[in-house]
Amino acid sequence: MRIQYSFSFVIMLLGLCPSVFAQDANLGKIKFQECIACHSISPGQNLLGPSLFGVYGRKAGTVEGFRYSSALKKSGVTWDADSLNKYLENPQLFIVGGRMPYSGMSNEEDRKNLIDYLKTLH
Repeated sequence: MRIQYSFSFVIMLLGLCPSVFAQDANLGKIKFQECIACHSISPGQNLLGPSLFGVYGRKAGTVEGFRYSSALKKSGVTWDADSLNKYLENPQLFIVGGRMPYSGMSNEEDRKNLIDYLKTLH
């Protein structure tokens, strides 16, 4: 009975503090500053890289007007939390033959925050 009470208490506390466990899109927006040299967040505005507006949930290699590598177009990837996390960690390893000249983001928390920011771009 005591264990059940303690577990219930912990669950109640977690419910009161969801922001402690949520990733922070505002921190992701700051982290995105590393990406703006190559990527726009405006629809249809491709730079050295494609626009990232609406990237979350989109099939890889499908932004109109951007010339993707054949490896990315044929990857079959849909950008979700898992695929974006793996790609941001090491783009060349995740999609062999891709052209993104980025060595990757090693900090997992930074990647999660950036992904939360990308989710807001709709």
